[in-house]
Amino acid sequence: MNLKKYLSLTRAGIMESLQFRMSTVIIFVGNLLYLIVVYFLWKAIYASSGQEVVNGMTFSDTLIYLVLATALFNFMEMYAVWEIGRAIQSGKIVLDLIKPMKYRTYLFWSYSGSFVVNFFATLFPTFIVVCFVTHGAIPLGLNLLYFVISVVLAVMINYNIDFFVGTICLYTESIWGINIMKQVIVLLLSGATIPIAFFPETIRNIVYYLPFQSIYNAPLTLLLGKSPELKDTAIVIGTQLIWFLITYAISRLFWKISLPQITVNGG
Repeated sequence: MNLKKYLSLTRAGIMESLQFRMSTVIIFVGNLLYLIVVYFLWKAIYASSGQEVVNGMTFSDTLIYLVLATALFNFMEMYAVWEIGRAIQSGKIVLDLIKPMKYRTYLFWSYSGSFVVNFFATLFPTFIVVCFVTHGAIPLGLNLLYFVISVVLAVMINYNIDFFVGTICLYTESIWGINIMKQVIVLLLSGATIPIAFFPETIRNIVYYLPFQSIYNAPLTLLLGKSPELKDTAIVIGTQLIWFLITYAISRLFWKISLPQITVNGG
């Protein structure tokens, strides 16, 4: 593998992300408003329950979980579905396919620069602020290593799902509605908007058998675990690895099957 050509795409992605600094500011303000709403919403939920611990989580636990989930979303969201959709609609996809690099690989590495920028702009600062404000509520130990491994797998699973959904545009030539539905499903069933611990038991058991919880819930579970057992950690990461392989195989197969559907200007 020629890592140099991939890193060149990363550098280009970093430069492109830095060119749109105002969008970063807007995203930051939007997330701040969202977190304010989340704070008062969950404050009211805990106040109405009359209990300090609900479904095994205190108000502080819930707030930390949701703040970090928001930071993770901003870090790993690639908007690959929109990129694939625009490329298909404009016909640019044909030019991308003849490049000396597989389209799937090219698309991922072209977004890798945004990971670097988003890490230093959102995820890392949020982590530091949460650690400082909560006075060590996040344990600092081996769980950080497990968290990093889990986030890498989460990024790959998220990309595989995005690539699968983006491929649907080859059939529909429109992706807006499908992508909105995908985002709602992923954010809800991954625990990004509501911690999975608050789901009814039956739904919670079903969700654990789906790939979505491996995107946000799995990394946060490993990060916030006070004393994670090696067996439990292995199960979480092993489950993510299995879902990565499954989503990769499905999205790749679907892409191969769907490529003949490409039409450009009626051709």
